[in-house]
Amino acid sequence: MTTPNDGEMTIGNENDIVMARKTVREVASGLGFGVTDVTRIVTAASELTRNIYLYAGSGVMRWRIINDSHPLRGVELIFEDHGPGIADIEQAMQPGYTSGKGLGIGLPGSKRLMDELDIHSVAGEGTTVKIRKWLR
Repeated sequence: MTTPNDGEMTIGNENDIVMARKTVREVASGLGFGVTDVTRIVTAASELTRNIYLYAGSGVMRWRIINDSHPLRGVELIFEDHGPGIADIEQAMQPGYTSGKGLGIGLPGSKRLMDELDIHSVAGEGTTVKIRKWLR
Protein backbone atom coordinates (compact mmCIF):
# COMPACT_ATOMS: atom_id res chain seq x y z
CA MET A 1 0.00 0.00 0.00
CA THR A 2 1.32 3.43 -0.85
CA THR A 3 0.69 6.32 1.51
CA PRO A 4 0.56 9.87 0.20
CA ASN A 5 3.27 12.36 1.15
CA ASP A 6 0.76 14.19 3.29
CA GLY A 7 -2.67 13.71 4.77
CA GLU A 8 -4.77 13.83 7.86
CA MET A 9 -7.01 11.65 9.92
CA THR A 10 -9.60 12.39 12.55
CA ILE A 11 -9.10 11.06 16.06
CA GLY A 12 -12.36 10.42 17.85
CA ASN A 13 -12.34 6.91 19.28
CA GLU A 14 -9.97 4.27 20.58
CA ASN A 15 -9.79 2.51 17.19
CA ASP A 16 -8.25 5.66 15.73
CA ILE A 17 -5.16 5.05 17.86
CA VAL A 18 -4.62 1.78 15.96
CA MET A 19 -5.26 3.50 12.62
CA ALA A 20 -2.82 6.30 13.47
CA ARG A 21 -0.14 3.73 14.30
CA LYS A 22 -0.76 1.91 11.01
CA THR A 23 -0.72 5.11 8.97
CA VAL A 24 2.47 6.42 10.59
CA ARG A 25 4.18 3.04 10.17
CA GLU A 26 3.38 3.10 6.43
CA VAL A 27 4.54 6.70 6.00
CA ALA A 28 7.81 6.20 7.92
CA SER A 29 8.59 2.87 6.25
CA GLY A 30 7.79 4.29 2.84
CA LEU A 31 10.21 7.15 3.41
CA GLY A 32 13.00 4.67 4.17
CA PHE A 33 13.34 4.79 7.95
CA GLY A 34 14.82 1.65 9.49
CA VAL A 35 12.91 -0.62 11.86
CA THR A 36 14.20 1.11 15.01
CA ASP A 37 13.28 4.61 13.86
CA VAL A 38 9.91 3.44 12.53
CA THR A 39 9.20 1.99 15.98
CA ARG A 40 10.21 5.27 17.63
CA ILE A 41 8.00 7.34 15.33
CA VAL A 42 5.03 4.99 15.70
CA THR A 43 5.40 4.94 19.50
CA ALA A 44 5.47 8.74 19.71
CA ALA A 45 2.46 9.00 17.40
CA SER A 46 0.59 6.43 19.44
CA GLU A 47 1.22 8.34 22.69
CA LEU A 48 0.12 11.65 21.21
CA THR A 49 -2.97 10.14 19.58
CA ARG A 50 -3.88 8.52 22.90
CA ASN A 51 -3.48 11.88 24.65
CA ILE A 52 -5.97 13.46 22.25
CA TYR A 53 -8.44 10.65 22.77
CA LEU A 54 -8.10 10.60 26.57
CA TYR A 55 -7.85 14.30 27.36
CA ALA A 56 -9.61 16.13 24.52
CA GLY A 57 -12.00 13.48 23.22
CA SER A 58 -11.28 14.27 19.58
CA GLY A 59 -8.79 15.95 17.30
CA VAL A 60 -6.76 15.43 14.19
CA MET A 61 -3.39 14.00 13.17
CA ARG A 62 -1.68 15.43 10.09
CA TRP A 63 1.45 14.08 8.43
CA ARG A 64 3.77 15.21 5.69
CA ILE A 65 7.14 14.36 4.21
CA ILE A 66 9.49 17.30 4.75
CA ASN A 67 12.80 18.50 3.37
CA ASP A 68 12.37 22.27 3.59
CA SER A 69 15.33 24.27 4.91
CA HIS A 70 17.06 21.10 6.06
CA PRO A 71 19.66 18.96 4.27
CA LEU A 72 17.75 15.78 5.13
CA ARG A 73 14.28 14.43 4.42
CA GLY A 74 12.00 13.59 7.26
CA VAL A 75 8.49 13.15 8.51
CA GLU A 76 6.43 15.71 10.40
CA LEU A 77 3.38 14.78 12.44
CA ILE A 78 1.01 17.36 13.90
CA PHE A 79 -1.55 16.49 16.57
CA GLU A 80 -4.23 19.09 17.19
CA ASP A 81 -7.22 19.19 19.50
CA HIS A 82 -9.67 21.69 20.95
CA GLY A 83 -9.68 20.17 24.42
CA PRO A 84 -8.86 21.69 27.81
CA GLY A 85 -5.27 22.56 26.86
CA ILE A 86 -2.17 22.16 29.00
CA ALA A 87 -1.95 24.72 31.80
CA ASP A 88 1.77 24.20 32.48
CA ILE A 89 3.74 22.79 29.56
CA GLU A 90 7.02 22.72 31.52
CA GLN A 91 5.39 20.58 34.19
CA ALA A 92 3.72 18.35 31.59
CA MET A 93 7.15 17.68 30.04
CA GLN A 94 8.48 16.24 33.31
CA PRO A 95 8.76 12.43 33.20
CA GLY A 96 6.15 10.88 35.49
CA TYR A 97 3.85 13.91 35.62
CA THR A 98 0.27 13.13 34.67
CA SER A 99 -2.89 15.18 34.86
CA GLY A 100 -4.97 12.03 34.53
CA LYS A 101 -4.59 8.31 35.06
CA GLY A 102 -1.70 7.80 32.65
CA LEU A 103 1.92 6.98 33.38
CA GLY A 104 3.17 10.45 32.54
CA ILE A 105 5.44 9.29 29.70
CA GLY A 106 3.50 10.54 26.64
CA LEU A 107 4.95 14.02 26.07
CA PRO A 108 8.45 13.55 27.53
CA GLY A 109 8.71 10.11 25.94
CA SER A 110 7.71 11.48 22.56
CA LYS A 111 10.34 14.20 22.87
CA ARG A 112 13.05 11.59 23.57
CA LEU A 113 11.96 9.43 20.63
CA MET A 114 11.85 12.20 18.03
CA ASP A 115 14.37 14.79 16.77
CA GLU A 116 12.06 17.75 17.36
CA LEU A 117 8.95 18.39 19.45
CA ASP A 118 7.07 21.68 19.70
CA ILE A 119 3.97 22.29 21.81
CA HIS A 120 1.53 25.16 21.68
CA SER A 121 -1.34 25.07 24.14
CA VAL A 122 -3.91 27.51 25.46
CA ALA A 123 -5.96 26.52 28.50
CA GLY A 124 -9.57 26.05 27.47
CA GLU A 125 -8.79 26.22 23.74
CA GLY A 126 -6.67 23.19 22.91
CA THR A 127 -3.22 21.90 22.14
CA THR A 128 -1.05 21.43 19.06
CA VAL A 129 1.99 19.15 19.21
CA LYS A 130 4.37 18.97 16.24
CA ILE A 131 7.02 16.24 16.07
CA ARG A 132 9.69 15.62 13.45
CA LYS A 133 12.13 12.82 12.71
CA TRP A 134 14.92 13.23 10.14
CA LEU A 135 16.09 10.41 7.90
CA ARG A 136 19.81 9.90 8.33
